[in-house]
Amino acid sequence: MTTEKLPVLAILGGTGDLGTGLARRWAQAGYSVIIGSRTLEKAEAAVADLREVMAERGVAAVTVRAMANAEAAREADIVTLTVPFSHQVSTLESVRSGLQGKILIDVTVPLVPPRVARVQLPPQGSAGQIAQELLGDEVSVVSAFQNVAAAHLQEGKGVECDVLVCGNKKDAREQVIKLVEAAGMRGFHAGMINNAAAAEALTSVLIAINKQYNCHAGIKISGLGDA
Repeated sequence: MTTEKLPVLAILGGTGDLGTGLARRWAQAGYSVIIGSRTLEKAEAAVADLREVMAERGVAAVTVRAMANAEAAREADIVTLTVPFSHQVSTLESVRSGLQGKILIDVTVPLVPPRVARVQLPPQGSAGQIAQELLGDEVSVVSAFQNVAAAHLQEGKGVECDVLVCGNKKDAREQVIKLVEAAGMRGFHAGMINNAAAAEALTSVLIAINKQYNCHAGIKISGLGDA
């Protein structure tokens, strides 16, 4: 009986709460994870912190490495981008060659401070569409995780939040849904990359809800029956 080989995962700009939260969950699920940053030192500090937290939770055998963003993109099979919207294009341009033929999970939300609780989508339609147009058809951009609170990802328990997965290739969406499930959530096919605009816009709506009710709100898909 053969065991499916898991893809190597890289998280670019992965030193923040969202990136390290995903790294912890994927590493605990058995994936080899690379945390990338603009500087190797920041990536190494994030890896050291992650290992310490995992050890406190009784999980010692995890495979997590630190690299600069460009090297991380080259070494990984699937790459996740977790940088602020203002750094999206510059980061993608710096790693474009390492992304060819791969899946890029774009978590970018077009928040424009200071009014982050107001929907402000870009002229291209969404951050996901910006990434796909910039990188071309050789890269399968899949938009996901925008509506998941980083605070919940940092917790050791399951996350009560569903994930909308948008992208132009169904096979790429399928692979990302596997990663959503490995991180303790439910993932759903939500259509082409154009539909990323809906998930990205919902983030500002959730920020408004969080401010009003002092919570970390997410989304849940209902009406599925036995699907």
